[in-house]
Amino acid sequence: MTTIYQVIQHICLSMENTEEVISHSFPTFKTAGKVFASFSLNHHGDDKVALQLNIGTDMQKMLVDSAPNIFYIPPYTGPKGWVGIELNKGLAWNRVAELTVEAYQRVAPANLARNTKVIELTTPPDEMTPEQINPLKTKKNSAIINRLSSMCTRLPEVSQDSQFGNPCFRAGKKSFCCLYLRDHKPQLQVWVGSDRQPALISFDQRFSIPAYTGHNGWIDLDLSDQQNWQEIEDLLLISYKHFAIKRMINALPLLH
Repeated sequence: MTTIYQVIQHICLSMENTEEVISHSFPTFKTAGKVFASFSLNHHGDDKVALQLNIGTDMQKMLVDSAPNIFYIPPYTGPKGWVGIELNKGLAWNRVAELTVEAYQRVAPANLARNTKVIELTTPPDEMTPEQINPLKTKKNSAIINRLSSMCTRLPEVSQDSQFGNPCFRAGKKSFCCLYLRDHKPQLQVWVGSDRQPALISFDQRFSIPAYTGHNGWIDLDLSDQQNWQEIEDLLLISYKHFAIKRMINALPLLH
């Protein structure tokens, strides 16, 4: 089985003096200290299997204008002349290799750029399923999201939204819970307050303090093995009441 990532890796590392590093959680390829390509999968929930290339603004415009269903201007790097290629939209792999070589030649030292040739690809990669691209779409995770949605949207003035590509629920304008994957395991993140955190993580290994929001009183609950929905409902209500305004909290008894 050949994956899309393995084909991209093979193309990039076939060029002289190329190294692979991890940048922003994605494989990135550079030569002489300059980045020319990056592979991304479901970046911020965009459902894209993509190769981003440092191709230049003129080439970027030509590609996007010629096939906007395949090529796109990526956020952050687009204004610097990068182009994104959706790799699961039918573009010939030899064309992907040609464009990757052009990106390499754009930043490589002249002596390396001159001698670079497009390699022949004999083994096309296997197509990726929607669940492989975004594991939140598996049957199990979809069921968890649907159950959460049903519980959360019963609360006054709650709406479902997306935050960094992950489903979240807002009390008015403020997010009070979200579901995301950590090490391929679904994590429910809610606010419980710093006073409740120590007891939860001490007596139940399903709980952990998240890296970026934990200091503000948030906690993660691992939902991969079991879901105690009464427990989850209690946690959701604690978090909701923390962020909801008085009008919304006063409306809670109307639900029962």
